[in-house]
Amino acid sequence: MIEPIRIPEQAWRTSSYSGSNGGECVEVADGLTGVVPVRDSKAPHGPHLTFPHGAFASFVRSVRRGEFDAS
Repeated sequence: MIEPIRIPEQAWRTSSYSGSNGGECVEVADGLTGVVPVRDSKAPHGPHLTFPHGAFASFVRSVRRGEFDAS
């Protein structure tokens, strides 16, 4: 069985990639070795996803290159 990761509330911050319109914000947690937890800021007590650091870094690089932009 996989043990859940306990993330202190103060570790969460709004992602720099979230828009400033207040509607679609993603929060990430800092300070956890090897993983990047991600949650919806509108549901902070709901579930979160945890990605391996390398996979998340690869995703961010792809976003920066515009690989997910709608055509």
